[in-house]
Amino acid sequence: MTTPPSASPLPVEPSPRARINLVWLLRLRWGVLVGQAVLVAVAAWGLKLALPVTALVALLAVEALTNAAVRAGLSRAQPVAEAAIFGLMLWDTLVLTGLLALSGGTHNPFTALYLVNVALGTVLLPARRTWAMLAFTLVAFGSLFVLQDVTLPGLARPDHAELMRLHLSGMWVAFAVAAGFIVYFIQRVTRALAEREQELAQTRARHARQEKVASLATLAAGAAHELSTPLSTIAVVAKELERALSASSTSESVREDLRLIRQQVDRCRDVLVQMSADAGQTTGEPFQPTPLERLVEETLAELPGRERVRVDLPEALKDWRVYGPPRALARVLRGLVKNALQATPGSGPVVLCARAEGLGARLEVRDEGQGMPDAVLARAGEPFFTTKAPGEGMGLGLFLARSLAEQLGGALELRSKAGEGTTVRLSLPGAPAQEAAA
Repeated sequence: MTTPPSASPLPVEPSPRARINLVWLLRLRWGVLVGQAVLVAVAAWGLKLALPVTALVALLAVEALTNAAVRAGLSRAQPVAEAAIFGLMLWDTLVLTGLLALSGGTHNPFTALYLVNVALGTVLLPARRTWAMLAFTLVAFGSLFVLQDVTLPGLARPDHAELMRLHLSGMWVAFAVAAGFIVYFIQRVTRALAEREQELAQTRARHARQEKVASLATLAAGAAHELSTPLSTIAVVAKELERALSASSTSESVREDLRLIRQQVDRCRDVLVQMSADAGQTTGEPFQPTPLERLVEETLAELPGRERVRVDLPEALKDWRVYGPPRALARVLRGLVKNALQATPGSGPVVLCARAEGLGARLEVRDEGQGMPDAVLARAGEPFFTTKAPGEGMGLGLFLARSLAEQLGGALELRSKAGEGTTVRLSLPGAPAQEAAA
């Protein structure tokens, strides 16, 4: 009876995080190398200690060559495995042990630098390799008790009093160096984790908004489908009743009521159509570059009160192109202008201006309304939140504008203070080079 061959394990792909960790470690190694070179120079020529400078410089040169080789490997964009980081840190421990053995062994106060390696390993390596790193470091530190007893050519031993003075002075410097490296690295890691948490929170919020848009589109489509038949029936019956009563002696008020019913039915249809359009009817609309002049024209088309809108579009930007679904962009921008018109009392003007922003553009809509207090501004953009009178809006304009902007890689910024009006900034990406050229 033959045993079927076992399936070979799948190769473990190197993590992109390993490359980032290696880049960080390489920067720290250059810093450590410079610090070690300065310490050797100060000890040999500043303090006039009899040290094997040639051997120490040789170890530093080997460390520099190792850094250069690692940097060359990174430039080839090859995958980085965590085992490479582990091996590099073991090598650093060996080099540090050699430097310490040649400069006083256990009497050298810079043995505290072993702790820096262990701290880095705790952050950069998985648990199993971290413990292995700690064990290797303990063995390397312990080996100094043996190596310091080996007589090194050219190394004179100072008397005990001089040795203690140098040791106590060096302890302060060693503590400062080790603590500085640890604090710097831990702060960098903490800041990176905080930035990652912020990115995750923004991603979750963006995903939640996209889910709300999808739910709203489903709700609007279902409502339009379910209500279209009864609304059509009501409209037909009301028209027939109006026609039948027009031939009789029915009072004008009754016929007026029937006309009102038909008007309200038409309004319900318009609301459903608007909900369907706002909630994602243009989801499948192709993305294409759109000139700013054309976008502004489509935004103001059929907009009530457009004569109050003052457009600030420099001549040089009329052919400037933004990238996205053209009808959806025009509808979103029209909603922002409409909000500004409703917020501005009387016949006050509303400003729509465009400015270049990188390869894209920034569109601003400014009004001279009453502005928004902080409590309202904090909720502005939530779906179905509105301060308008009933019938003037459903509270979806800002929400859908922000959702579309984030989907395209842009942003929506809202600035307002009570009594000072409101400014809405819509940042849109530029067209890709190949499409813009086309």
